[in-house]
Amino acid sequence: MSNMDVRTVREKIENIMALPTIPKVLNKLLAVIENPRVSLNEISNFIAGDPALTTKVLRMVNSPVYGFPGRISSVNQAVILLGLTVVKGLLLGVSVFDLMQKTMIGLWEHSIGCAIFSRIIAVKKGHKEPDELSVYGLLHDIGKVFLVLQFPEEYQKALAESQRDDLTIYNAERNHFNTTHSSAGSWMARKWRFPASLIDVIEYHHKPQLAKSTPLESSIVHLADILVRARGYGFPGDNLVMPVEAEAWEILGFNEADLVEIFGEAEDSLSMTDDLTL
Repeated sequence: MSNMDVRTVREKIENIMALPTIPKVLNKLLAVIENPRVSLNEISNFIAGDPALTTKVLRMVNSPVYGFPGRISSVNQAVILLGLTVVKGLLLGVSVFDLMQKTMIGLWEHSIGCAIFSRIIAVKKGHKEPDELSVYGLLHDIGKVFLVLQFPEEYQKALAESQRDDLTIYNAERNHFNTTHSSAGSWMARKWRFPASLIDVIEYHHKPQLAKSTPLESSIVHLADILVRARGYGFPGDNLVMPVEAEAWEILGFNEADLVEIFGEAEDSLSMTDDLTL
């Protein structure tokens, strides 16, 4: 068991941007994202000024993660179609997940899978912002990246323990850090002034019944996370498939036939995402 103090863990996570391993572009990007008055135009110009970022954003927007069958050829068009919340989340996603590729093999794929499932489930539930849900799915595990970057050795021990004792990575993290990736992710989302609903989903995707303002959204990402695990797409830190929380199941109100449909739709999309390993 860990004797790590949660306050110490939190302080280190909140100072993550000071790490030498954090790319400069991420610091610049956060200055843009954190500004509550930033305009769509400023965001377009920021992306357009960075050719690598432009490529990544356009690749994501034209992928099955979003529901645009036509090809979107310009950043401007993407920003107008998707809106501020989605574009901000997408930008953070493609920037942080560069780090993801290096920190945990398979976590980026798990996140893409979760984005796809979240969007499909949201559409099935008639949610009015399915693209926002795909961003919530994309970013739900962002706390794992911060824990790995700040505590690389300790996190390896948590991963090893999770494999050895058949624990979820969530429980192994709690043993080693006295906190979990859900909290680590929500601390940073709060610090970065992300929308309250995104903070909530990051914090409660494992316990949607505790979500303050987003019981439906947290339940959607909760189910998406479990279905991606069941499908065996990517690697979230363990190979376990948890049961769906009863309250989340009740909120979503799906039956077996619905799940078969969701899996079928997701399968089509997953087969088209190979070029998203950015």
